[in-house]
Amino acid sequence: MEKITLVVHILLAFGVIGLVMIQQGKGADAGASFGGGSSQTVFGGQGSGNFLSRMTAIFAAVFFVTSMVLAVVASNKAKGINDIGVPMQEMTEVLEQDAPIVEEYAPVADAPDVDVSIDDVPVLEMPAE
Repeated sequence: MEKITLVVHILLAFGVIGLVMIQQGKGADAGASFGGGSSQTVFGGQGSGNFLSRMTAIFAAVFFVTSMVLAVVASNKAKGINDIGVPMQEMTEVLEQDAPIVEEYAPVADAPDVDVSIDDVPVLEMPAE
């Protein structure tokens, strides 16, 4: 269901972009008054403005619906990831009771001082070919 919604969402996005790009701006109507209006007879006497604007509105409305559906699906998936069967409150209480908390790092008094230099590291030599 999610994949179908995602595919429809992407197709609607491209559809809205295409419909917006096809539409004429408001200033294009001035050319029709000087005899340039005969090119819009494919969409009827009123031109393509009505048809294209309605289609853009429908595509945009469905695009918003698919956006909301995808948001709900993503939210449910995020809740499912956090709910993996581990009771968080109980785990926190167990960790607070059993785990010692180290306040600060203190060196061990009996540990020997080790001084390692680069000369002590063995070098592997590759055999000559």
